[in-house]
Formats: sequence, structure tokens, C-alpha cells
Amino acid sequence: MTQSLWLATTQPMSQATLSASMTCDVCIIGGGLSGLYTAYLLAKAGVNVVLLEAHSTIGQGTTGHSTGKLTAQHGIIYAKLLEKLSVDEAQLYYQLNQDAIHTVRQFLPKNSIQTVDSILYGQTTEGYGQLLNEWNAYKVLNITGQMTKDTELPFSIKKALSMPQQAQIHPVAVCQFLAQEAIRMGAQIYTNTRVKQLNIQNNHVHITEDIHVHYRKLVLCTHYPMEGFKGLQLFKLINSRSYMMASQIMEPMTGQYLSVDAPSRSIRTANIADQHYLLLAGSSHIAGVTGDTEHYYDALHKTMKAHFQQEPIYHWSAQDIETPDILPYVGRITPSLPDVYIATGYRKWGISNSFVAGSILTSLITGAPCRDGAIALYSPARTKFGVQMLQMLKVGGFVAKEFVTGHVKQRKAPTCTHLGCKTKWNEADNTWDCPCHGSRFHQNGEVLEGPAVQRLKLD
Repeated sequence: MTQSLWLATTQPMSQATLSASMTCDVCIIGGGLSGLYTAYLLAKAGVNVVLLEAHSTIGQGTTGHSTGKLTAQHGIIYAKLLEKLSVDEAQLYYQLNQDAIHTVRQFLPKNSIQTVDSILYGQTTEGYGQLLNEWNAYKVLNITGQMTKDTELPFSIKKALSMPQQAQIHPVAVCQFLAQEAIRMGAQIYTNTRVKQLNIQNNHVHITEDIHVHYRKLVLCTHYPMEGFKGLQLFKLINSRSYMMASQIMEPMTGQYLSVDAPSRSIRTANIADQHYLLLAGSSHIAGVTGDTEHYYDALHKTMKAHFQQEPIYHWSAQDIETPDILPYVGRITPSLPDVYIATGYRKWGISNSFVAGSILTSLITGAPCRDGAIALYSPARTKFGVQMLQMLKVGGFVAKEFVTGHVKQRKAPTCTHLGCKTKWNEADNTWDCPCHGSRFHQNGEVLEGPAVQRLKLD
């Protein structure tokens, strides 16, 4: 059975299930880091907030299956951003994520956050070249960093690029802390409360036919937006799945690492209840396209055994979403719906970007100050027409192919309740996965991950 280290090492935090209709100023759907931090900031500002979480416990979704890296070093990103954005915009992206680290250090419990260096490393000539390009981008953007060859890694490398004074968290513990603080300041949080329908025209979300929440403003922090048509997110977002393992070790590392060579490997340690754990992650692929997933875990297992002489005691996978220009979508879903907001497209870097998202969403809703340019940089409406059209053609073509192929070759497979694609059985995780938009279902048909909201119909 797959199980996340973070969920295995915390006592579940559940709240009451919503049992009666209600009215609020802001309704947030999604009890992961983005939703909870937004709820925390809004409640702190005196806003009447209701947060609805489909799972039975807080942090059980994407956040609870992350690596927990809180860093502004998002792989080889700044060299790419300088190709797409101005120097000021690329620098703003770095500063917003760096600000997030500084801000949360001030109020998170000390046992849920640790200061570490983030380090990119390359083992090939090509990887070394990528690091040099990224290092040049650091210098252009005045990002503090250092090229080095000295690491704690138990294998040789050509070069590494460090970003000092970053952080790592226990993501589920942080979610629970934010939930408790938000509740203390007046927010209402409900778990095991899945939204089945959005009635945006009338400002309602429906839990059942008889139970609904009426809101003034709606915030979708559901990882993949429940409403994907209004802002054409269904045609812009790409889903990928990656894999993680954890084992017990004797000594922690002082850095957290990410390879720039393929296959990608993420390495960090964690201290939980005086026990040290090694986390190894990687092996990404487009979500739902294959049922033969056991070999991705096998590849990580071989790496862990060969380089660290460890056996995993936990293993799990996570889904990530990428936008056409690799920056997240945070803000109004479309200018025509000024009271509906989304936060998505973190591209595996949802910890720091969740804190950025909470600040931007709070600024949009309350008028609180925000760094100049932040709202425009993350705006879902920003994508240039040419880039958007290329992504729409790519995603649309992929979805069409999977839809037709599924109904021709997998006619007996269960049909996804989102838009009717055929699901595939995931051998390693024991789930039904939809390749079209990333919905996932438990083997009993229960929704594990959206945008689907209805159970899978099993024969």
C-alpha cells in the first residue's frame, strides 16, 4: 500500500462535515496549503471565510504528497524565465518566493520548518552546461548563490549550484497549524465535504441537492480547477505524476538536492519526532497515460539502495500541473468573472508558491498591499495568445487522442465522471487514473483527485 511519510507521521486532523446550508463572504474549496494559507490570511483580516475540503482530513491531498521543499530554487527556471520575461519580471518571481520563505519563518512552529541550502547538481557535461546558464541568470537577477563541487552526496558530480538559507517543512503539520490558526481567528473549516456542483451565476456551491454555500467570492484551490471552461484551463494545463520514497537514516543532510540531468532525482532529509528520514523523488511522466507504473518505484528503489544503502519504508506518488509559460495561475479565473479566483499550475513547486498565492489572493479580495507587479505576473489572463494557442492545440490534441483511443481499445474500463474519457488501472498505486485531465479514483470508485467530483461507476 502506498503511503506518504507526512501523513503517516501525523495524527489526522478532521473537522465536522457540512450538514446545513450557509452564507459567507469568501468560500474556499480545497484544504491544502494554498487554501489554508488563504483562509488564514483572510480570517486574520476579519473576513467571514468558509473552507470546504473533500477529503476526510486536512492536508490529505497534493500537499500531503509533496516533497515539502520551501525554496525559491525551482530547478533550472531563472535561465528559462529570462528567455520569456523581462529581467524585472524574472526577478519578481524570485523575490516573491523568497519573501514567502522569510514570512512563514516568522510564524510557523520551529519544529515544522528547518533552514537548509537548496542545491542543484549535474553529473554530465550537459548538466554542467545547464548549471552554468542558471548561474549566469542568478548573476543577472542578483540572486545569492554559489557554484561548488563540494556536496554531501554519496556519488560524484561535475558541479553544483547552491542557493543558501532556504527551508523545508513538514507539509501536513504546517497545514494543520494553519487550519488551527484560521479557526481560532473565526474561519469555518469543514472536511469530508465534497463540492458536487458550482453555480457561479447565482454564487452557490452545492454539496448535495439540499445543502449549499452562498458566497460573495469563490476561491478554487483544488489543484486542478473544478471550473476549467470559463478561463479555458482545460486546454492550458498539463498534468504529470512523479514518485517518492522515504527510509530511515542515522544522520540528516544540511542541504536539499535536485539533479538537472535525466532522470531527475530530488533528495532531502527530514527530522520527525527525533527520527531522521531520507526522501528520494523523481521519475515523472504524463499523468494517467500508463498503467504499468511499478517500474517508476523500482527505479527509485535501485537509486536508494545503490547510493544510500537504504530500503524504503514509505512510498507514494504526487500529481503536478504546469501552465503554458511555467508560471502559476493565481488570481481571477477570467476577467468576466471578477469574483471567482483560482490557484494552480505550480509545476512541482507548490510549497513556496502556495504562500505566494495566499498573499496575492488576499490582496485581490481585501485590497491588502502586495508587491508591485505580483498580481499581473501570476494572473491567469496573462498568457500570450501565441503561447496559449500552441498549448491549447497540444493539450486538445492529446485529450482527443486519449478519448478516442480509450473508447476503442479500453471499452470495458470505467469511464471518468469528469468528461467521459476512459480511465486506466494504475498497478502500483491501485487507482483508476484518467489521462485526459488527471482525475484519479480509489479502487472502490471514490474520487481521490479532481477535476472529477462524482464517484467512478464500477461494474
